[in-house]
Amino acid sequence: MNQDEIAVIIPCYNEALTIGKVVDDFHREMPEATVYVYDNDSTDATAAIAMKHGATVRYEPRRGKGNVCRQMFRDINAACYLMVDGDDTYPAEAAKSLCEPILDGKADMVVGDRLSNGTYARANGRAFHGFGNNLVRGMIKWIYGYGYPDVMTGYRAMSEPFVKTFPVLSEGFQIETELSIHAVDRRWRIQSIPVDYRDRPEGSQSKLDTLGDGIKVITTVGTLFKDYRPLKFFSLVAFVFFATGLVLGIPVVREFISTGLVPRFPTAILTVALMFLCALSLATGLILDAVAKSDRRQWELEVYRSFPCSHGSSVDKPWWANEFQQRDTR
Repeated sequence: MNQDEIAVIIPCYNEALTIGKVVDDFHREMPEATVYVYDNDSTDATAAIAMKHGATVRYEPRRGKGNVCRQMFRDINAACYLMVDGDDTYPAEAAKSLCEPILDGKADMVVGDRLSNGTYARANGRAFHGFGNNLVRGMIKWIYGYGYPDVMTGYRAMSEPFVKTFPVLSEGFQIETELSIHAVDRRWRIQSIPVDYRDRPEGSQSKLDTLGDGIKVITTVGTLFKDYRPLKFFSLVAFVFFATGLVLGIPVVREFISTGLVPRFPTAILTVALMFLCALSLATGLILDAVAKSDRRQWELEVYRSFPCSHGSSVDKPWWANEFQQRDTR
């Protein structure tokens, strides 16, 4: 399959009202790019309109943005992937500034930040969306130590190594959170560039279920926390068991010291069980942390084998690179 320099990838479900303008805008701003529209089982004329405006149209019958992204990432080969929603809420004028760090080899993911300049807050009338975004940002900052200015944005550019080694696990709108966490956990180079945001035009309907999808996003953060940072996750669980056991156990120990008796025997049994669970959680965290580190090591080697020159020419490779490649091909 031929490789594009820049692939504009647009997942779409029932965006007939806006998709034509979106395709035209990106053709105008990036004439060198190939614009792909992936129709996610739309019931309107999204695919026909996109094709009429010159987009390369493909189909993904399994509904859900995560499913569409999985197929896009597998199908398309490009040096830079620019992902954008088909609802005409993101400006095509910012496309070049998002793609430049990728093409220059300075970043692996560039996030289109809607929040820093205040345009999202002004254009979007759903206050709970902003609260949810801030909550997820805060969780990622606390867990991983990296502060994204905007986690949930659908406008981002990504390098080929990033896309081709990204395991898409979610099916729906959790994909943005998954991309953000994966980038931090695997220590990819991340940049954020402020972009203007405009609300959907009149007549265009959002597919996002604020409460339902919000719960799914928070659940995804918790699940990836367990998978990527098992020691920290299970240490927190162990602390909860320890603190509860301590609160219940101190009065029992005091009575035993003063009277030599254990009158609240059920409480004593519960305390012992909680302390056992505390130790078990710590042991689980240590074991899974070793597994996660081994998986991370293996992943790093696979990325290097697949993309040995992903960040520069062969001249830029370290002295041991040629020896490593020769050993790998024997």
